[in-house]
Amino acid sequence: MSAAYATFGLAPATRAGAVLADGGYRIHRDFLDFVVDGRPLLHRLRDLDAVSPLASDVPPAIFTEQVRGLLLEAGAPLSGGRYVIYGCPECADLACGAVTAVIDAHGDDYVWRDFAWQTRPDVDLELDGYHGIGPFRFRGHEYRAALHALLGDADAGAGADTGVGDDGGRGRHGHDGLARTGRRVLLIGARVALLARLAAALRIIGIGADITRDAHGVPADELRAYGAVVFGATAGAEQRAAVRDAFGRAGLDVAYVDGLAPIVPLLVAQIEHALDRSPADQRRLTRLVAVDGEAAVEVTSSCRVRLTAYRLDRLSRPRTHELFDGILEPGRHRIALDPRAVRGASFVVARTSGSVLVEALPR
Repeated sequence: MSAAYATFGLAPATRAGAVLADGGYRIHRDFLDFVVDGRPLLHRLRDLDAVSPLASDVPPAIFTEQVRGLLLEAGAPLSGGRYVIYGCPECADLACGAVTAVIDAHGDDYVWRDFAWQTRPDVDLELDGYHGIGPFRFRGHEYRAALHALLGDADAGAGADTGVGDDGGRGRHGHDGLARTGRRVLLIGARVALLARLAAALRIIGIGADITRDAHGVPADELRAYGAVVFGATAGAEQRAAVRDAFGRAGLDVAYVDGLAPIVPLLVAQIEHALDRSPADQRRLTRLVAVDGEAAVEVTSSCRVRLTAYRLDRLSRPRTHELFDGILEPGRHRIALDPRAVRGASFVVARTSGSVLVEALPR
């Protein structure tokens, strides 16, 4: 095997969920991405909406099985020694498509090779292979150290319950700290219709949500379940300060979100942005500025970007306009905005499969 050595690592990543204008939704997923030579492997795959098998919302036994497979301590799930590297974020069904690769050992080293897009048990490398990606040869000690660390996290998380309230049965085990403070938000305000609709929308896409008027007297262990606090319009200054003080006294670093407008999909986008704890230098979407009738967008790798405008009309009804949907190459891009879509109090949301940014347009 003549492949040069590549470095291997793992980094937190997110597949951002969404409530879509047509009533559909995308599930929020937190996972660990494979970092090869300092760059997320997923970013080498053009416009792929997928997650690795190392997801934080799977039970420890399944998570452990995935890790042991990557360590070649368990048999390959697909013929030809092939393992799933990235799969469908909604159902993980091979029929939806998956990126697979052969993983084998060469002495003390591990080699990933013959990457392909696979939708059935067999694969045609000429037709479906990712030509130009791999093979990657990893030093055994580095590779094993990264993956063995996860086995300890999975064992420690087995049976742990770090949340408050019902989360629809989704696991919240703490693989590398991804889910301990990332899959749940606390909504502060009166139990009004907007917060109830927002909580329901978040639960649908896989983010737990609880509504309360304040956090007074809540134990630190329960507060630790939350990755973000969202203040409703009814939350006053004293109420907000008291909530911040409660989290501060518990020594917890959470994101605080002030809702831009009473539009549920927009609020979901704000929360997704706040929950993204992936390293800034490993995100695909890094910049969104909207001014003077155009949006400036910066991406670090080739990916599909969608721009959506939200606003309230004169009768306070939410309006949604799709502004752009296309593949952008790495770099900065300027996209003209339809003036009819962004008049008045408007907000622009930029999305890739893994990142969300929100920007308020100047009046």
